[in-house]
Amino acid sequence: MTHRTVRAAAAVLLFLSVSSACAAPSTTTREPDGRPVPLLPRPPVTDADIAFMQEMIGHHAQALVMADMVPTRTSRRDLGTLAERIIVSQRDEIAIMKQWLRDHGAAVPDSSAHVHPGMPMMPGMLSAAQFDQLRAARGPDFEHLFLRLMVQHHSGAIVMVDKLFATHGAGQDDFMFKFASDLAADQESEIARMESMLGAMSPPAGRP
Repeated sequence: MTHRTVRAAAAVLLFLSVSSACAAPSTTTREPDGRPVPLLPRPPVTDADIAFMQEMIGHHAQALVMADMVPTRTSRRDLGTLAERIIVSQRDEIAIMKQWLRDHGAAVPDSSAHVHPGMPMMPGMLSAAQFDQLRAARGPDFEHLFLRLMVQHHSGAIVMVDKLFATHGAGQDDFMFKFASDLAADQESEIARMESMLGAMSPPAGRP
């Protein structure tokens, strides 16, 4: 089991435990001598929390489309492994976000709502021209372009997390805080890996 898979499983367990706590909230706990101690009220889920989850579903869905291109455009094993990790982790996170939205009575967007050019854009998402360029590329050209565009895409997800935490009252629910923090940490880790891969590659033919 990979580190990413373990983290995804842990997120599911945390989500289930938090959901159970929301369904039957406790108002007190007890000291060792049995005296009741009131618990602080749970931070409320905000409109910004809901919007973050809804938008991140579309953001992740575009990354899946990009990663799905890898097997037919390059034979590099390290790039194939990276794409597989992106697919597994982001599919798991999409499922978690959709369930979270259902549990909070919020609308669940179509996963493909932001995949195609011309749809509303979030930070880091590819333009129509970038999508066309990526689809047309093969071999070393694709490898360099995929990594650069996925760095752009991951960086946009971090911007979205930063915006969430900068919004008053948002990201304070236990699950939301951990989920968004882990998401940003994973994106930062993958950005570092992709930048290292780019640094080790020779430039495509005809480019400096």
